[in-house]
Amino acid sequence: MFRVEKEPETGVKVVLSTVYEALTEKGYNPISQIVGYIMSGDPTYITSHNNARSLIMKVERDELVEELLKQYIRSNGWDQK
Repeated sequence: MFRVEKEPETGVKVVLSTVYEALTEKGYNPISQIVGYIMSGDPTYITSHNNARSLIMKVERDELVEELLKQYIRSNGWDQK
């Protein structure tokens, strides 16, 4: 019998999830706000609600881009080739 383990969530995934939820709760468009932060480095794109701003600032912006790209590639099945 085989057991398939789910890939453990990385710290970056948890941060992005928390930030996304906080932005949504405050009525912001989370995608445009996160993109604005990644492109500019300006933390005011991220709400301080639920400590989201402090959390996202603990992660390097290139790590955020890397995680987002990995998930995009996986969701499109490109990593299966």
